[in-house]
Amino acid sequence: MAVKIVTDSTSDLPREVARELGITVVPLNVHFGTDTFKDGVEMEADQFYDRLLTGAVLPKTSAPSPGLFKENYSKLAQESQEIVSIHISSKLSGTYQSALTGKQEMGSTCQIEVVDSESATMGVGLIAIAAAKTARAGASLSEVKKLVQDAIKGLRVAAALDTLEYLQKGGRVGKAQAWLGSILSIKPIISLSEGEVVPVERVRTHAKAMDRMYQMLEEQMPARELAIVYSTDAEEAKKMVNHVKELFPQQQVHLARFGPVLGTYVGPNSLGIISLK
Repeated sequence: MAVKIVTDSTSDLPREVARELGITVVPLNVHFGTDTFKDGVEMEADQFYDRLLTGAVLPKTSAPSPGLFKENYSKLAQESQEIVSIHISSKLSGTYQSALTGKQEMGSTCQIEVVDSESATMGVGLIAIAAAKTARAGASLSEVKKLVQDAIKGLRVAAALDTLEYLQKGGRVGKAQAWLGSILSIKPIISLSEGEVVPVERVRTHAKAMDRMYQMLEEQMPARELAIVYSTDAEEAKKMVNHVKELFPQQQVHLARFGPVLGTYVGPNSLGIISLK
């Protein structure tokens, strides 16, 4: 049987894409006070952002348990003896370590390769998509793993945030720490480098941030895989998708949404561009 692909809910993979490609998505947890929800299973994005914007309690997040990974690996082991499990940067979450522990608890039941993507959101998702397509084409475990490792090097991630406030409060601000003095007066554009948040540019208005994102988008075209990800402004994201299709009609583009876990850190009115060369 073909190599099975596993990822986690921070990949923000559209549900229909995961279903079509047979990708297993293991959910992280979102906590509002004493209330705990499985990301994308017990709490959807609309419900999350409504609670984020109207509630008094800021959410927290946690990795899936090793037991949940073992449970998913065990189910897949009934269909295939080879699994590649691709996860959010280990510098941003304990999910990768939890997946490794789940693998160890499986013993020698099957071969499992656990990979730190050094990325987040559809950076993880695009790698999982590429891996699943390659696996379906008949690639071996070692071939899929090599593709994943090469894909990590070919990822480009940029996100325009409305504020650094959520990254700061969530403890994920990374090297953008230097910008915190101007947290209220800028619209930050960030990226990921070697698995952690890094600052790219800071602009004064949302409009200027969007102008810069369109420039960055065009610089990344054409791409092997492309995703536009948004938190609350679906119309802005759809405009960007249409822009891609006007310039590069053959370019496939995934429209995705920052789910509850990533939404905890990027906040409302955020837009991301992720490309895989």
